[in-house]
Amino acid sequence: MSRKPLMAANWKMYKTLGETREFFEAFLPKIKDIEDRDIVIAPPFTALALSCELVRGLDNIRIAAQNMFHEDEGAYTGEISPLMLKDIGVELVILGHSERRHIFGEGDELIGKKVQAALKHGLMPILCVGERLEEREQGLTQRVVETQLQGGLKQVSNGEVENLVIAYEPVWAIGTGKTATPELAQEVHQFIREWICKKFTSTIAENLRILYGGSVKLANVAGLMAQPDIDGALVGGASLKAGDFEKIVRIEG
Repeated sequence: MSRKPLMAANWKMYKTLGETREFFEAFLPKIKDIEDRDIVIAPPFTALALSCELVRGLDNIRIAAQNMFHEDEGAYTGEISPLMLKDIGVELVILGHSERRHIFGEGDELIGKKVQAALKHGLMPILCVGERLEEREQGLTQRVVETQLQGGLKQVSNGEVENLVIAYEPVWAIGTGKTATPELAQEVHQFIREWICKKFTSTIAENLRILYGGSVKLANVAGLMAQPDIDGALVGGASLKAGDFEKIVRIEG
């Protein structure tokens, strides 16, 4: 497979500045020899500048934001713009995470605007898609994922989609301890790749990285990474300890 694996940590609302520094002091020496995969850390907003400073000059690790607004500036109290993220050295941004969709009410149209804004300013979006438990039980997984893909990528051109990552995160598996079996995850990843092929091109689909997220941990990551259409992982709680995440990062499929 020509696609370079990407292992991403989403810290969500965890870690102070002191805890962030402690993590990187422990983590960076552990992964300095890794060259065959990309490593991404997404700290909370308050720790982004420090994180960018701590990894500056390193080739195998980059910093992502967990969200952003789609306007460059303006009267949007509490929001962060893509220009602000670029200014401190952020290179990627997670968009459409299920917690943004279902806790904060972000819809596909808004997420699509954010994806377009990120690409416009040279930030690589990690577009998250995934179904709720009741939607899976009703056989609606592919319909839900397709709707989210259509909304998120509505304004994206062939040239732009090459600078994007998709993460499939079944909502019922996030923070619950439940994980989609490798076979179930592969089924949806294959559907996503086929959808990308139809909307864009077969070459774009073949090169696009699709991550799996949802209670990823050391015990299940190898089985997931062994699937032909799973190119990495978006890791939540298991990424908070440097030693644990380093082991996950190193897993071969």
